[in-house]
Amino acid sequence: MMRLYEMPDSGNCYKVRLILTQLGQDFERIHTDILKKESRTADFLKKNPNGRVPLLEIEENVFLPESNAILWYLAEGSQFVPEDRLGRAQVLQWMFFEQYSHEPYIATSRFWITLLNAEEEYKEEIEKRKAQGYAALDVMESHLSHQEFFVGNRYSIADIALYAYTHVAHEGRFDLTGFPQIKKWLKRIQGQANHIKIDD
Repeated sequence: MMRLYEMPDSGNCYKVRLILTQLGQDFERIHTDILKKESRTADFLKKNPNGRVPLLEIEENVFLPESNAILWYLAEGSQFVPEDRLGRAQVLQWMFFEQYSHEPYIATSRFWITLLNAEEEYKEEIEKRKAQGYAALDVMESHLSHQEFFVGNRYSIADIALYAYTHVAHEGRFDLTGFPQIKKWLKRIQGQANHIKIDD
């Protein structure tokens, strides 16, 4: 059985739990609290020298870190990855967008505010990230104005990657009121078979 080293509140870890569940894959969850530096122990660093979760143990002593790499590994060959070459590249396009243009602003603000409970301490940094976070949401809103999902008008891991932190963006003080297409898309994701919530 696969083992998932994770911190449940993490959107990156949630991505992996969601795809595993939607694929019907059995897996063991191993709680790893980064706030208690449990991903920085000597034992954990042998598994992932980068000291981060999620980390998937595919089989005994075979480890794969990085949430979007794990998504790709798990979903390749399934209905969650397009069969055509361009479609696969477009999935990667949105997954790169999520990690470079979305996650650093929306997820980081949420981490400081909701997980660390340190909004006042990081007030200046949070304010700096607002414009870039809203810029990412603007790109998503524009794209979703002419299709229901991010690639090929069908649910894929591109949607999972972007959904993880978008659906909890309010926890980072991002207001989705002005993003009607994103709000409709969030409901479509929540209506997918075997959907689970981040706190499940």
